[in-house]
Amino acid sequence: MKSCWLVFLVTFMLVSLANDVFAQDQRKVIQFSGVVVEEDSTMGVPGVHVYVPKAGRGASANQYGYFSFPLLEGDSVVFSAVGYQKHWLIIPQLERDQYTVIIPLKQDVTYLQEVQVSPYPSEEMFKEAILAMQLPNQENIRNMDANLEQSMMLQRFRNMPMDGSMNHRYFTQMQSQYLHDAYGPRPNQLFNPFAWAEFFKSLKRGDLKQR
Repeated sequence: MKSCWLVFLVTFMLVSLANDVFAQDQRKVIQFSGVVVEEDSTMGVPGVHVYVPKAGRGASANQYGYFSFPLLEGDSVVFSAVGYQKHWLIIPQLERDQYTVIIPLKQDVTYLQEVQVSPYPSEEMFKEAILAMQLPNQENIRNMDANLEQSMMLQRFRNMPMDGSMNHRYFTQMQSQYLHDAYGPRPNQLFNPFAWAEFFKSLKRGDLKQR
């Protein structure tokens, strides 16, 4: 008895599937195209997924919000994009084999509750941390003042490694120098008046004595 019911169920599913395939083949193919825009403007929404869930086919909108792909009459089309609400559309029966639409999408805005972030979970622990905090003494203050002296700051500045912008500047200078060397000799700085002026300024500042 169970085998008879199983055979009947399998036969019913095969007949239903065949009817669906036959009905799908009888529907007319439509070239579906259009533009997806924001609800309150005419600016296109790029990267929108336009697909038919049951058929497993679809397309994505380009940078201007335009899309185009073939489908069948009666297909249910879903428009989805990050930050926007989904939009559904059913393709009607048409006399022509083309269907063009303009789809406005609503923004999907979610308001979250306010969250307060503090380094201490309770007020009692915050008070304990304040009371246990050690204030700097006079010796620490003198060490801090010594670290801010001009000679110490100048020494740290000279020993400071190059950052990203300085490395990029050095690379562009070397690249420019390489191109200059490829088409001519390097200029002699002994005949450069600006270099002599900078040299005399460095002597007045005492840069050579500090080194």
